Amino acid sequence: MNIEVKLTNKDEAYLIKNMYPLYLHDLSGHYGLGGEYAPNHHGIFEQSQQYRTLQDQYDVQNIWWEKPECLYPFLMIVDGIPAGFAFIATPPYCSKGTEYFVHDFFLMQPFRGLGVAEHAASMIFGMFRGNWELFTNPSEKNKIGQSFWRKTVANYTEGNYREMYGQTFDGYKLIFQFSNQF
Repeated sequence: MNIEVKLTNKDEAYLIKNMYPLYLHDLSGHYGLGGEYAPNHHGIFEQSQQYRTLQDQYDVQNIWWEKPECLYPFLMIVDGIPAGFAFIATPPYCSKGTEYFVHDFFLMQPFRGLGVAEHAASMIFGMFRGNWELFTNPSEKNKIGQSFWRKTVANYTEGNYREMYGQTFDGYKLIFQFSNQF
């Protein structure tokens, strides 16, 4: 299996935008009905009622391709097939003391359980040296996501990371922090 991680440009943005509704659908299962990732009255997985179509949602995502100096939209490719994406943010789009933040990370169902996500995350971590942060939903419904990040970060850092629960700009989360400045 050939796994690639590729920084995308505006011409390739549609690949990630095609997967984004699937990502939000996945998140809705972790938060439940009434959660922040439930569909709005137009059937779009966004809180805002102003998003009536997927095109509306796509337009908001354009920021990832408009700020190449601090926002990095990566595409994961498995054997030539788009399989997932990762959005990596740098200041000013992350908390104080953090240089790299995993804003979004998604792998489509057919590619899960094969080691693709951990391999891709490690490849991305290796592209940037500094202080990293990521967080995930701490609820019981997200045990798989929590386990994935715990295993992935522990393997990448050889156990040298911080894990804590706390308040973030996105609510109460399970937070992982580590540095790869070695």
